[in-house]
Amino acid sequence: MPPHPRPHTALVVLAIILIGINLRPAFSSVSPLLADIRLSLGLSSSTAGLLTTLPVALLGLFAPVASWLAKRYGAEKLLVPLLLLLAAGLAIRGIWNTASLFLGTSMAGISIGLLGILLPSVIKREFPQHPDLMTGVYTMALCLGTALAAGLAVPLLHTVGSLPLALALWSLPALVTAWLWWPLRRLGDYPVRSTQQANSTSLLHDATAWQVTLFMATQSALAYCVFGWLPTILQDRGITAADSGLLLSGSVMMQVISALLVPWLCSLMRNQKIMNQLMFIVIYIGLMGAIYAPIEQSWLWMVLLGLGQGGGFAMALTMIVLRTRTPAQAAQLSAMSQGLGYILASLGPLLMGFMHEASGHWHNAGWLITAIVLAGLYHGNRAGAQRFVLEN
Repeated sequence: MPPHPRPHTALVVLAIILIGINLRPAFSSVSPLLADIRLSLGLSSSTAGLLTTLPVALLGLFAPVASWLAKRYGAEKLLVPLLLLLAAGLAIRGIWNTASLFLGTSMAGISIGLLGILLPSVIKREFPQHPDLMTGVYTMALCLGTALAAGLAVPLLHTVGSLPLALALWSLPALVTAWLWWPLRRLGDYPVRSTQQANSTSLLHDATAWQVTLFMATQSALAYCVFGWLPTILQDRGITAADSGLLLSGSVMMQVISALLVPWLCSLMRNQKIMNQLMFIVIYIGLMGAIYAPIEQSWLWMVLLGLGQGGGFAMALTMIVLRTRTPAQAAQLSAMSQGLGYILASLGPLLMGFMHEASGHWHNAGWLITAIVLAGLYHGNRAGAQRFVLEN
């Protein structure tokens, strides 16, 4: 028996929310400043594309490491070291040269990838009765962190007057969260609330696991195209850097609404097919409008884009907890869907950068977006069927 009483549920919820807030500023704090970063360091479009692609690829490459570490040490014990690694990576970006920028971004990407893979299993374990709703809360926190970083990136730069410092200061919230999580590091020592046994069979031969993975990959590809390139696209269309950051921030704030609402609505449905597909349709309308419609309508399209992306990401995470029966299966599916999914998703912003460098404009971006959305509609329908992994 543990020597101390189990922490109050509200404290666990708060700690998960705080971790969620820290999982996207490494990305969204860069995109409104990407033009300034390229100018300062002399980066080409393809190199800048690698800056947005590298952390996404690392999210996937380190997924197997997350599973091994969780089995050896326990997910809860790993969160503080990973938050410290995240803070160090963000701080290193303040050493202003190309190598340190990529090194710090890589460290942040590894940490975020491991944290994002471990948390669904913690949620499944601690909230077995309502994993979908708690996943919505976690996704809401993640969207809130994204919005804050996107909206504050340019004002923070103007306030501190230094591009390296403006990027490095995002290490402070990660340090605070590590300090707050420290009392909860032994949460995994308490008896597991679920009595179901784990099934250690590999998911790589399971069709349902692959559908969840490809659903995660397609919605993530669109998300990182937005985080990596949409502010630059808007700036090339005549919108200021500050306004492009505000547009992205406002769009992500809409994600907070749908991240909470969509999983709740799905809890009332027989399956998640329609909702998964609806989110892709809303994303497509919003993204195409933001790229091609008159810039005077930008707020309308960004609101739609945000509602679709918040709901889409929440559904991708919800599929992990709804398609599994045990926390161990949730950890397996989380590692597979986010690991392979993010590796595939990293091709989205990379291809968009290459297409821009080859053509000198963004007109062809719509073809790439359309292809990703069509794939997402198919896999979202298959992943939304009411069934579980490792069941014939």
